[in-house]
Amino acid sequence: MIKFFVDKEDIFENKIYLSSPEDRKHLTRVLRARVGDEVMISDKEAYEYETVIDEITETDVVLRVIGRHEFSQEPETKVTLYQGVPKAAKLETVVQKTVELGVKRIVPVFMARTVVSDKGNFSKKRDRLQKIADEAVKQCKRGIIPEVAGAMSFKDMMEELSEKNYDAILVAYENEKGYSIKDALRGGGDDTPLRKGSEIALIIGPEGGFEEDEVDRILDEFSRKACAVTLGKTILRTETAGMAALAMIMYELEL
Repeated sequence: MIKFFVDKEDIFENKIYLSSPEDRKHLTRVLRARVGDEVMISDKEAYEYETVIDEITETDVVLRVIGRHEFSQEPETKVTLYQGVPKAAKLETVVQKTVELGVKRIVPVFMARTVVSDKGNFSKKRDRLQKIADEAVKQCKRGIIPEVAGAMSFKDMMEELSEKNYDAILVAYENEKGYSIKDALRGGGDDTPLRKGSEIALIIGPEGGFEEDEVDRILDEFSRKACAVTLGKTILRTETAGMAALAMIMYELEL
């Protein structure tokens, strides 16, 4: 059963109004849904609704609620991916696959070795990236649509990290050899193991990797929460590293 997303103001007790022209067109023309067909709806915050189509008008698809339950396919662990900006096609792949793997939010970051220059038009790219995230969510039937944030500088990222109350900040660093992401998640040494429901910042460098002082700044400023981790014996491409790390986090904390 395909899933659509609505705002809470479109939900009225036992009725839901699917008013987005794009969603209405997709449901009625592409999927050829008719009155009486079942549709799954998410309120993007907490609940999923089982519905049937009661009426199709020129402005709305009117759905009758037959069941409501909390999200069943949404990870409890909340991971924000700070992704060093790669070339456009690679970033699209990162968005699509990490959304499928359960990321909560994706933040493109311009770092010292980013090979792509920011010419002030990233907002247009962001619209496309958000659309890719939206489509990926519908395919994998998650409960929320992860946000693709506006691009940040490294400085902006540092400021946001200080404002957010993350349980851990994991820096996937190619020069780290001894401390693995498994160690970090399981509380290597005297650290407390992370649990399902933790809020985690995952930082991935761009194609050129991190500058050493970037990693040092993160570890120095957030010494109680941040650690550099290795993802294994091989060096992963930037578009692979975030996916691999996210899969490891979800395996360890969610399964």
